[in-house]
Amino acid sequence: MIPLKVIQSVHPEDFKRYDTATIRSRFLIDNQVQPGTVNCIYTHYDRMIVGFAKPTDTQLLLPNYPNLRAEYFLERREIGIINVAGDGVVIADGITYNVQKLDCLYIGKGTKTVHFASKNGEEPAVFYLLSAPAHATYPTTLLTHADAVKVTLGSASTANHRTINKYIHLEGTKSCQLVMGLTILHEGSVWNTMPSHVHDRRMEAYFYFDVPEGQKIFHYMGEGNETRHITMNNYDAVVSPPWSIHSGSGTSSYSFIWGMAGENLDYTDMDPIAITDLR
Repeated sequence: MIPLKVIQSVHPEDFKRYDTATIRSRFLIDNQVQPGTVNCIYTHYDRMIVGFAKPTDTQLLLPNYPNLRAEYFLERREIGIINVAGDGVVIADGITYNVQKLDCLYIGKGTKTVHFASKNGEEPAVFYLLSAPAHATYPTTLLTHADAVKVTLGSASTANHRTINKYIHLEGTKSCQLVMGLTILHEGSVWNTMPSHVHDRRMEAYFYFDVPEGQKIFHYMGEGNETRHITMNNYDAVVSPPWSIHSGSGTSSYSFIWGMAGENLDYTDMDPIAITDLR
């Protein structure tokens, strides 16, 4: 088994000297959604693993990796899984869960085998995975998109009319330290997570999807008084350190999955930065 690629932590003072190519190499996770494969990246931001699975004609096993020094992937970890494409199936220790587009499955520590499958190989599922270390076991739970807590924010006049879907959080599906959900931009809106914020007690990763062909996302990073940006495509993910803002704008409307790990499960644990204070 090939070891996981590792993303190392970055100091904010070092980040100020990065050019675009360096920012992309340190934070961007691209070209990982590939047919018939499971691809995972290990980060030193709260030891979060970011992963992708795209089963076609056969089931895919969530592999174990040498980096983990574990008997199996979830021996000391938990995982959140959201499907962003065709109807799919996740099999956890022999129990089958139907996971349709925008549904979320949480699997707790101690689950020995996880398999991914698509109901139709011609219209495959695409599973986005976030896994964090866990010191306690919580039950495997499927939460459909229809049953997720929804909050609508913003307005068309500021191009940030969006609906936030909360899945794994303090008042929702229980976890050890994962927080996970997704945001859908309404037609004509392009700005997400504005005003920007940071949260020193946890990292965050974004995964952009349903980005139309030929369109781009401008993802903004850095400290609020000295920002940077990179451009991103459909099915690209990006890792955000606790000291960095994480917001974006697109050349069209789109959706994205947000996920965090750290010492606080409270969704509202964030330190906002006023729009007028951004530099």
